[in-house]
Amino acid sequence: MYPSMSRRLLRNLAAAALILPVALGAAACGGDGGDDGGGGSSTTENVELSIFWWGGEKRAELTQKVIDLYHQKHPNVTFKTTWQGNSGYFDKLATQASAGNAPDIFQIDDNVLTEYAERNITLDLTEYVESKKIDLSKFPESLVRYGVVNGKQAGIPSAENTPGMYYNKTLLASIGAQEPQIGWTWEQLIDWAADVTAKTNGKVYGTMDPSADYKALWLWLRQQGKELYNGKQLGFTTDDLTKWFELWKGARDRKAAPPADVIQSANAGDVTKQLVVTGKAATSFLWSNQLPELAKNTKDQLGVTAYPGDPKGQWARASMYWSIYRGTKHADVAADFINFFVNDPEAGKILGTERGLSSNMDIRQQVAEMATDPSTKASIAFETEITPKFGTAPVPPPKGHSKIKSALVTAAESVQFGKATPQQAAEAFVSEANAALAS
Repeated sequence: MYPSMSRRLLRNLAAAALILPVALGAAACGGDGGDDGGGGSSTTENVELSIFWWGGEKRAELTQKVIDLYHQKHPNVTFKTTWQGNSGYFDKLATQASAGNAPDIFQIDDNVLTEYAERNITLDLTEYVESKKIDLSKFPESLVRYGVVNGKQAGIPSAENTPGMYYNKTLLASIGAQEPQIGWTWEQLIDWAADVTAKTNGKVYGTMDPSADYKALWLWLRQQGKELYNGKQLGFTTDDLTKWFELWKGARDRKAAPPADVIQSANAGDVTKQLVVTGKAATSFLWSNQLPELAKNTKDQLGVTAYPGDPKGQWARASMYWSIYRGTKHADVAADFINFFVNDPEAGKILGTERGLSSNMDIRQQVAEMATDPSTKASIAFETEITPKFGTAPVPPPKGHSKIKSALVTAAESVQFGKATPQQAAEAFVSEANAALAS
């Protein structure tokens, strides 16, 4: 879900920023070219839209079904579709943009949304949202805000997720331990985890150590009135990060969390290696929509709740967005398709939860009612329950976010393996993060 940014990608984006004004030519910013009449869904002229996304075969199959459904309703609109796996996706997209022939519609995520918006590769969709040609009235407010860059709607959330803490319900029931609750403090979680470790005689640790998880750090900071970012700078200090690393060093010292080698196996985010499914810990920290995928990897029943702390620290996050290329000649039709993709009930039934939970709350309820898989139902129920508790969304991450996420993993692991003190690791991270933000 998070394609990485390469140096070549950044070079191509820079080239795209120079070439794009020429590529735009006579194309109106926010309107269609003359060959489709600018009529959106009402035009009778033939229009071909190019569309590009990443994902597996299942995503491709479901997306194509929605595209076919739109074509049935609008026979004059055809599509040139391209999809591929995560690896190299943004390299290819940046190359296309640098040549002035990016797809009309493309999938994007918050790792690069700000980068693309600030380089004027994405079309400003504000007028479409304000006129409800792309209707976001059924979306959680914080989800809409998370697609806004510098006051402009750069992307339309195609689905929603939020951080979720997974726990092994079967294990907890077998040892008579309480299930974790929304609103527990981080200290309460660690106390509870130490008790779980003791009750299993050290065979299962109470909790994964999420000190390398940028989501966990970000929520913890928000619960203290700070942010991961403040514009194009870090929103916290070395002292803040030192306290975060010390919190989890204390958890490891108490055996509430496992040793470094066990933790490291899960730090990369591979679902199959998460400690809640490998039996190494009673909890894991991921995204709320990943319960069905996790459940496939264990015979035990899993539950999901919020990360610890005040749930106002959480927000509705776009698992990914649809954006429109600023140089498109068919902006109105592209906008109409995106509106269809996120708001049409038939499209919602087809898509289910493959990209995450529907951004449209009515469609999300519809999908929940028709769901038969217990894990899917539990995932939807959790996010529906917590949505009213969400705080205001932060702005999307700035350029350099991907490098900063990797730097946090490196810094956290240096503490986990005892190669650096919490303060030393925090100082090294802040230095590297500042360099990434300044590049």
